[in-house]
Amino acid sequence: MAPEAPGPSGPEVIVTPDGSRTALSARFGEAYGSRHGAAAQARHVFVEGSGTHLHPAPRVLEIGFGLGVNHRATLADTAARGAPLEYRAFEFDPVPAALLREVAAGGEAADHPAWAALLAAWPEAGGAAPELDLVAGHVRTRVAFADVLVSELPRDWATALYLDGFSPTRNPEVWTPEFVARLAGALAPGGVLATYSAAGHVRRALGDAGLVVERRPGPPGKRECLRAVRPA
Repeated sequence: MAPEAPGPSGPEVIVTPDGSRTALSARFGEAYGSRHGAAAQARHVFVEGSGTHLHPAPRVLEIGFGLGVNHRATLADTAARGAPLEYRAFEFDPVPAALLREVAAGGEAADHPAWAALLAAWPEAGGAAPELDLVAGHVRTRVAFADVLVSELPRDWATALYLDGFSPTRNPEVWTPEFVARLAGALAPGGVLATYSAAGHVRRALGDAGLVVERRPGPPGKRECLRAVRPA
């Protein structure tokens, strides 16, 4: 793994073993994506774990847009299949646009029209901004710069939900039984919530929310991850 170095926008940018990049969050004291392979985690845990790679017209809801690695992995998959995509995300603390560009440079879907449109509209300095609502080809991307804990979530909508907040020890609010129950209500019948966490209290919260929880082999660096299905 390459050494960490401050990027032009400030945070440490980390080159992971699969060649993709992530960065260190000063607020939470941990990396946005896996240090063992950010792109590999995005594909394995979220795109494949949620079944998005098989869905003919996925509707994805992401909790924690972060550096957009999951978004780009989803764009790459749907573009390769010619599938339309609706993607909604919440991000309370958006990073500067320069950091998004740096992390994505040379990576998958970095040249996708939807990613280019998002970069063009993203607030250059990060921080507070209105919601983005962008259409590029067969992709609609909406990013709400808001606290998801007090925001209205879509009901019965998502075919896939990416629960990708910082770890339960660092960001416990998005892993509570109360919030997980709200997330379950955002899933369409048959929809799948995917997350990298396999913590016991997370499994129990998903089950208590009425979801059918399955353990999966984890991505590089993790033994397990979870998927949870809303019964159809």
